[in-house]
Amino acid sequence: MEANAPQFKLILGSSSTARRKILADMGYQFTTMSADIDEKAIRKEKPEDLVMALAEAKADAIISKFRNTENVEKDVNPTILVAADTAEAIIPRVSIGESEGDAEPTLLITCDQVVVYEGVVREKPSSEAEARQFMKDYANGHAATVSSVLVTNLVTGSRRGEWDKVEVPLLIYTQYSISRQIYFHDIPDQVIDKLIEEGIVLYAAGGLIIEHPLILPYVKEVVGSTDSVMGLPKALTERLIKEVL
Repeated sequence: MEANAPQFKLILGSSSTARRKILADMGYQFTTMSADIDEKAIRKEKPEDLVMALAEAKADAIISKFRNTENVEKDVNPTILVAADTAEAIIPRVSIGESEGDAEPTLLITCDQVVVYEGVVREKPSSEAEARQFMKDYANGHAATVSSVLVTNLVTGSRRGEWDKVEVPLLIYTQYSISRQIYFHDIPDQVIDKLIEEGIVLYAAGGLIIEHPLILPYVKEVVGSTDSVMGLPKALTERLIKEVL
């Protein structure tokens, strides 16, 4: 990854601490920007279809921003733009370079995530009360995360995208395990109060943030990779980048 770093710019379009950490762990240096869309206006029955539709809408919105941007600096290096689900629009603060002679592509990566709890899709909590209920449920229920990654080549228009589903049984003192599971102790009300007061859980799909310092003491065990649970599957992201290149 370090050998490839000089060849492109990486822009993360999310306020998510988890996604920033994942990209840093992947060896990327990056800046941030975001799409500004009304996610609630896009509805699909299946969670897999929903996260893909949202990733596509974010890509379209960001491409529209590029077209409306004037006096864009030229840059011979390809740009990778990562735009994930985020609670706040981030005003673009960087110039997105045009590929010189179309020799080197500009790539746009957009993502989304939902939590499925007992068959019901959970997006960002709509209220503090809903966030509280979400967190209390996870001590004795079964959930899964469904994440999407979409990579668009802005020179050729080629797109490659997939969704990734991780089953997340959230059980107290469970004695069995399979790949990619999370086991929680019961989360005390005072911890939930602090998380809600802080506000970050209101901007996370399903109010699920396993990496938060207040949550970590109550995570009994994490089995397998958690990057997809945290919102950006590493292997899928790397593969889609290679495919559009």
